[in-house]
Amino acid sequence: MENSPLESWRTRTVAQQPMWPDARELTEVTDWLGTAPPLVFAAECDALRDRLAAVARGDAVLLQGGDCAETFDGLTADAIRGKLRTLLQMAVVLTHATALPVVKIGRLAGQYAKPRSSPVERRAGVELPSYRGDAVNGTAFTAEARRPAPWRLKRMYESSATTLNLVRALTMGGFAGLSQVHAWNRGFVATSDAGARYEAIADEIDRSIAFMRACGVDTSELSTAEFFVGHEGLLLDYEAALTRTEPDTGRAYATSGHLLWIGERTRDPDGAHVEYFSRIANPIAVKLGPGATPDTVLSLIDRLDPRREPGRLTFVVRAGADRVRDVLPTLVEKVRAEEALVCWVSDPMHGNTTTAPSGHKTRDFAAVLDEVRGFVEVHRALGTHPGGVHVELTGDDVTECVGGGNAVLAENLHHRYETACDPRLNHAQSLDLAFLLAEMYR
Repeated sequence: MENSPLESWRTRTVAQQPMWPDARELTEVTDWLGTAPPLVFAAECDALRDRLAAVARGDAVLLQGGDCAETFDGLTADAIRGKLRTLLQMAVVLTHATALPVVKIGRLAGQYAKPRSSPVERRAGVELPSYRGDAVNGTAFTAEARRPAPWRLKRMYESSATTLNLVRALTMGGFAGLSQVHAWNRGFVATSDAGARYEAIADEIDRSIAFMRACGVDTSELSTAEFFVGHEGLLLDYEAALTRTEPDTGRAYATSGHLLWIGERTRDPDGAHVEYFSRIANPIAVKLGPGATPDTVLSLIDRLDPRREPGRLTFVVRAGADRVRDVLPTLVEKVRAEEALVCWVSDPMHGNTTTAPSGHKTRDFAAVLDEVRGFVEVHRALGTHPGGVHVELTGDDVTECVGGGNAVLAENLHHRYETACDPRLNHAQSLDLAFLLAEMYR
């Protein structure tokens, strides 16, 4: 068993794990998880791997988005429906602009744990463990709330199952219909302060739908959508407990989500996270910050994708708007020289976080857009494929990021600042990004 994904990672240095105070309770919870039904299935993970292979070849585009950190209290049908609706709207715009399939992945059904820059938080001379996501502890600044509690892992599993059930019902039950999604976009264009700029694209989609109907295509048949979920595979006790081996193939899968990723703080090629991820068959991703070197990236490919299989590995670049044009070209060229066909995706959120005068963490929509633009420009210059975007967003009208077509001002951040961790694009800003990205891809 020491070479299995359940155990081999335990021999490596494990970063960003909570200090669970009750080892016996942790064992009880992980034993329960070890016998629980899988949240996703091997065939679904294999299907996503095939779709990502198309992205790697330049034959598709990836769109991934959702909460920075899901919360147990935020698990409502309206919230899930809002995020799904936003992603479907974005996908229709990108599909039309690129004339390529859009692979849709939600940051959903498992994004309950967060890495932190410091293990402790200090307020007014009081020091407590940092909030690490609802999977670990609570947001309230009290000793009781901040105590890591293993029962939360079971709650994460149950909440993820609830989310997946609703997502599957919505995407297969007519909610994702093309005509309906485009009608939502039409409503956005009509009410957006920047709507006139997007009118041409909306008109083109209108004509495309009319053309299909004129040719006898029943657009009501386009009422379902293929949709996947993913999260950062941070808590290895949880991921290992939900690992299942397929009896026919002997391949091990993380059944907590279709796509898991390794974060910027846990991507040490010799660390426990890379060791665990190297032994599962899911498609996997790695976040790359501005400090990522070509040697580190090549080491990650050797550890995680030694057979150079398209669709296996995605690199999500989070360099910052001021660095992406300098950092990205060397990485892309080195990977191409290795003949590794990976997916390149832009995360324009994490490298552009600032603090407003009010003390709120925020992101400027202009900087987010500029990082995406730089990402696309680099790939265009190198003749490689800008594979897509990975963004933190919500379907609600929150005020967490400044700017956008219906501009959120810094002095208004406090109105609806609801995130549990990092600031998210609201519904309108997300659609702004989709229409502007459509212009870039065209």
